[in-house]
Amino acid sequence: MRSDPAESIQSYVKAPLSRRAFVGRIAGALGIGSGATYMATAPEDSPLGIRDPTGSRRRRTDPPLRLADFSVPVPAAISPVAIGRDGEPDTRLRKALDGLGGLRHFVAPGEIVLVKPNVAFDRAAILGATTGPEILASIIRMLLVDCRAQEVRVADNPIESPADCFHKSGVRQAVERAGGRVYLPDSNAFRVVETPGAALIGAWPVFHRPLTNVDKVIGVAPAKDHNLCGASIGIKNWYGLLGGQRNRFHQNIHEIVSDLALLMRPTLSIVDGSRVLMRGGPTGGDLGDVRGTDCVVAGVDPVAIDAWCHRHLLDRTSPLPEYLRRAEEKGSGRAELAGRVKEVS
Repeated sequence: MRSDPAESIQSYVKAPLSRRAFVGRIAGALGIGSGATYMATAPEDSPLGIRDPTGSRRRRTDPPLRLADFSVPVPAAISPVAIGRDGEPDTRLRKALDGLGGLRHFVAPGEIVLVKPNVAFDRAAILGATTGPEILASIIRMLLVDCRAQEVRVADNPIESPADCFHKSGVRQAVERAGGRVYLPDSNAFRVVETPGAALIGAWPVFHRPLTNVDKVIGVAPAKDHNLCGASIGIKNWYGLLGGQRNRFHQNIHEIVSDLALLMRPTLSIVDGSRVLMRGGPTGGDLGDVRGTDCVVAGVDPVAIDAWCHRHLLDRTSPLPEYLRRAEEKGSGRAELAGRVKEVS
C-alpha cells in the first residue's frame, strides 16, 4: 500500500526543542569555541596548543641514541700499539695489523664494517691533508678477502663539498675499485646521539646512516699538523662524524677532541705515515710541508696512538697536546708508551 505524502513530509519535521536541551546545546558550543580559542592562542610549548610559528611541531623528533662500543679486546700479551715498517704501504699495514694479532682477530666473516677516513678537504692526496687512497684500498681488500666481511662502507662528512672532496682526494675511486661502498652525507643522514661524559656533545647530531647495522668500525687517518689543537691524528678524525654547527667547537678545540674519544670507541685505529703534513695543517697546500715516512701505525688505544704519532711522525718534542691529557682523564686511553708499542720490520 502506498504511503500518504503528507505522512512522509511529517516524518521529517523536527520535534520542538525543550528549554533544557537548548541551554545544553548553547553551553556545549561555547565550550568547544573556548577550547578552540585556547588551542589556537596557547604558547607553542603548551601540550594542548596548536600554534607552530617555528615549525617545531611538524619537525620529526627521533629519540636520542648511543653509539655502540665497537672495540675488541686483545690478549694482555699483545701491545696496544703496533708499528709496521719497510716496504709498500700495503706491506706496512699488514705488519702493523699482525703486531696486534691479525685483522681476523677483530673482524669476523659476514660482518658489516665502516671505515672512516679523513676526507675533510678538496685536496689531492699528495698534499697530506686527507687519508691516502692506497691505504684505504688495502684495508678494504683485506676486510673483504681475508676477513670475508659482508660489506665495507666508507664515510665522512667533509668540511667542503663531500662529492668534490671524495673525488679530488682519489678516495671515491680507490674505494669503489677495492669493492667498498661510499656513503655521502645529506640532511636526512643525521641522528642525535647521546655521549655520556662528553662536555660539548652530550646530545649532538651525528652522521649516523652509515653506522646503521654496522658491526665494526675502523678509523684510517693521516697524521698532520693542526693550527688549533697542534695535531690532527686518529682521535680528531672522528670530528668528521659530527653534524650541526660544529665550527662553534673551534673555540674549545681540546675539549671537543677529547669528547670525540668518548663518542666513538672504534674496533681499530690506523694512521698512515706515507704522507705527513708537518706544517700548515689541517688544510695544507704546499708540497714542501709534506714528508714521507716508512711506517703505518695501528692500535686499540687511541690516546697512545696519537701520543706516538705526535712524537715520531710529527717530530714534536713539545709536551703532548692538551686534548690527550683530557682524553686520558675521561678514560679513553693512556698516553704512556713505555712497553706498550711493538715495531714490526
